[in-house]
Amino acid sequence: MIIMEHSTFDGSSIVKNLGAPEYSYWFVRKAFRPILQRFGVVIPILEPEREVDAIHSSARAQGIPSVFLSFNPPHCTPVDLACPTVPIFAWEYDTIPTETWHGDPHNNWRHVLARSAAAITHSNYSLKAVRRSLGDGYPIWAIPAPVFDATAHAAQSAQGWREPFELTLTSGLAIDSRAIDLSLFRADRANAQGVQALGLLERAAANQDRKPQTLTLSGVIYSSVFNPVDGRKNWMDMVAGFVWAFRSIPDATLILKVAHRRMLEGVLPIMADLGKLGPFKCRVIVIHGLLASEEYAALVEATSYTVNTSRGEGQCLPLMEFMSAGRPAVAPRHTAMVDYISDDNAFVVDCHMRPAFWPHDFRQATRCLKYQPSFTDLVRCYRDSFRVARHEPARYQRMSAAAGKAMKKFCSNDVVTAGLTQVFDRLTGRPSKQMETA
Repeated sequence: MIIMEHSTFDGSSIVKNLGAPEYSYWFVRKAFRPILQRFGVVIPILEPEREVDAIHSSARAQGIPSVFLSFNPPHCTPVDLACPTVPIFAWEYDTIPTETWHGDPHNNWRHVLARSAAAITHSNYSLKAVRRSLGDGYPIWAIPAPVFDATAHAAQSAQGWREPFELTLTSGLAIDSRAIDLSLFRADRANAQGVQALGLLERAAANQDRKPQTLTLSGVIYSSVFNPVDGRKNWMDMVAGFVWAFRSIPDATLILKVAHRRMLEGVLPIMADLGKLGPFKCRVIVIHGLLASEEYAALVEATSYTVNTSRGEGQCLPLMEFMSAGRPAVAPRHTAMVDYISDDNAFVVDCHMRPAFWPHDFRQATRCLKYQPSFTDLVRCYRDSFRVARHEPARYQRMSAAAGKAMKKFCSNDVVTAGLTQVFDRLTGRPSKQMETA
């Protein structure tokens, strides 16, 4: 079988486009690739409209089935190709776009999906949203990115309370609330001094000869990975809730791994927000830059709890990775997270629904709903999780084990392979076979 795959960004362009729209699809595509190789020859595509049908025609002449997997939202997926096309996308709203605006029918997902051979999304929440529009018979599968097997080995190191240890960074730059004057970022100074300070740090980070940065950590470590310009992530509540819960507690640390290419755009808003929160003894560390795989693994190892305060998730790869590594969560239970967050593996934050608009709809027409986590309940969850980490190690270990168990059931290689087998069987009209190298 020939499996063609495409995303807006690839390995050569992702560093310069971290935080851009659709940037996260590259990481999903990268996670799927080893599983796809079990089914056939995987061919990366740069220009779908020019390459896909030519390869499809050649394969068909040889009696070889082929499929084009578009790791993109439907409005960025080509339609009317001769090759069977399958958009693979994340979605976090109760309705899908079913209207045309700016004269572009691609904005109407019903138009695109109806012209696709099938579709793959990453949660039951988004699967139901699609079927509410296209009917129960529409061929769509909920298949998450397979991240469990790659990170499950780290579960044995999960600890709630940490004695002092070191985290070393060479490919990212950490900005520590205990090592920088937060008053530089106050609004009454117009952020001029803060902008200058971050500019100097950004230039220093670009120096290939700079020395590794070592952080000494201890106590209870909370971590979150997110794009700060994505309003759905609701990071302001995450940070304010943390400071509100632990203002006088020096043993609580929040590490924010920022997924954005530009320091001023990605880090400055967070620092400005911290500057508003007044003096506090807890610690906030902001890490900027694309971490090498071994450093990202070290961040997971360093973490006691992973945190999410979003208003909606299509699947949330970082949350899935940390939980696969046995790190319990502080998070709401809505949208995609309903598939794997529970009271057994997380401190679940209450939330309520609010009107919203589809993210790529520049009209901002109210057509869907989003979730708003409760700030007061977030503070409660922070404090309860700290107590468990400090004083109830047996309960922490039970939650750690439950996190790994839930993710194995949700996003293991075996689960994803089984889902893709159903998709390829449907597309080829015959049982698919895994290659002997699987």
